[in-house]
Amino acid sequence: MSTSRRPSEITPLLGDGDSSKVTEANTNTGSSAQWATSEQISIPPEERSPRRLYITLASVYVGVFLGALDGTIIATLSAPISTSFNSLSLLSWLASAYLIANAACQPLSGRLTDIFSRRRGLVVSNILFAAGNLICGLATSQWTMIAGRAVAGVGGGGLMAISTFVASDLVPLRKRGIVQGLGNVCFGTGAGLGGVFGGWVTDLWGWRVAFLAQVPLVLVSGILVWWVVDVPVKESDSDGSKLSRVDFLGSSTLLLALVLLLLGLNSGGNVLPWTHPLVLACFPLSGVALLAFIYVELYIASEPVIPVRLLLNRTVAAACLCNWFTTMVTFTVLFYMPIFFQVKGVSTTGAGLRMIPQSVGASFGSLGSGLIMNRTGKYKVLSVGLLISFCLGTGLLSTLSLYAPDGLCYIYLFLIGTGYGGMLTCTLLAVIAAVDHEHQAVITSATYAFRSTGSSLGVTIASAVFQNLLGSCLNKKFAGQPGAEEEIQRIRDSFDELNNLPPGWEEGVRHSFATALKGVFVTAFGLAILGAVCALFIKQHILHNNLARRDSAPQ
Repeated sequence: MSTSRRPSEITPLLGDGDSSKVTEANTNTGSSAQWATSEQISIPPEERSPRRLYITLASVYVGVFLGALDGTIIATLSAPISTSFNSLSLLSWLASAYLIANAACQPLSGRLTDIFSRRRGLVVSNILFAAGNLICGLATSQWTMIAGRAVAGVGGGGLMAISTFVASDLVPLRKRGIVQGLGNVCFGTGAGLGGVFGGWVTDLWGWRVAFLAQVPLVLVSGILVWWVVDVPVKESDSDGSKLSRVDFLGSSTLLLALVLLLLGLNSGGNVLPWTHPLVLACFPLSGVALLAFIYVELYIASEPVIPVRLLLNRTVAAACLCNWFTTMVTFTVLFYMPIFFQVKGVSTTGAGLRMIPQSVGASFGSLGSGLIMNRTGKYKVLSVGLLISFCLGTGLLSTLSLYAPDGLCYIYLFLIGTGYGGMLTCTLLAVIAAVDHEHQAVITSATYAFRSTGSSLGVTIASAVFQNLLGSCLNKKFAGQPGAEEEIQRIRDSFDELNNLPPGWEEGVRHSFATALKGVFVTAFGLAILGAVCALFIKQHILHNNLARRDSAPQ
């Protein structure tokens, strides 16, 4: 590995004048010797003024707010959208298309914006995000809808990841948790309002307007970052030389592995039997594609999209896996709790309102953990405590019945949100502190890739559990009755059928939904425990007080 640092955005961003070269010894305790080599980095004489910093971050976090808004809009509206296309199993693909695009493109965003600048990356991300929402709003078929979600996923993933890069460029690591917490407050606010906004618009004008209304807001966000974000890079190479350094092959093999895996999980027991050749072929082919991805990253890519060798670092591996499992759980809850509320008879708007405690908890946990880390410089014990809250909330969620008071749901969702929001902040600082400065953007991209793959896998696994349990319960209760097969298929395809059930079916159908949802939440609880176990292997590293990441202040 080369230890010379390429020209980056750090120096021109933070000060004017000449930069001096210094050698930073890696002082992180417990770092792998392979990654503990010293590196030459450019140290700015001064940091950006607070006023300019706040304006820059505010403009970037507008996109984060809109991305979060969109995420809970689609989670709340997935049932009505699936119903309009007569395919409740579409719910999984609505989530997966967006999240697969996230997973494939977020790792690239680190490399591409290192080369072409954060501002250009943000502008392109806003354009793609707006285009995806426009396609969804005008979609006339489920395949067009899925394509629109994929385009929006590329843009939304860029908005989320690049906002984190900008914050890392501007803020010393010790204070980074506070800034990340503020960013997650913006995310939590958007997530909290998204379900309410989406439900309200849908109840009044239909779900298409919920997508179309976002387009002008996203375009305004793109114009804002174009004028405000000034994070230049040094133009030392030609465009062709720059693009040759981007790991498109690695991203393609990762995308192929994900699509094959999710195709098998979505189809098995739902569209096709688990013994169908297509389903059986998807899983080994996905494994082959994953091995190809690892080979490309290790031996072919000059600048890997996910440096596999970095994952040998214990803290990096543990934090990424913790992100992976907990994001599976969070997105399962995000997509299936609105269904739980709607099965109870709550409107779409009401279901969105009842998800607000999770968003409030995420904001509280993220900002609170950032403040604690800024004061103490410690994150490991905090991470474990947050994961206990996360597991407690998820475990209690699996005990809910359709007759449980809403107050219990709010408490459980708040615990889950607090644990997840705080965990994101802690693990982000953990991975950044565990690697050399030159790997900061790409390892941040890697954590986002784990979150994106986790979210898509989580929703897909939950969909497989839900559809298989629902079908099994309905068949046990109603098999043999006249027209049962056709009615069961209509129930699995459309939520509206709950209001048009044959006489004597309602109690059994709602009980079947409750059983299927319980299976989903029990599965989520198991995944939450795995995430907590991973957090135990995170090591404590130094959180520096300066952008140079030197021990200039006591820890």
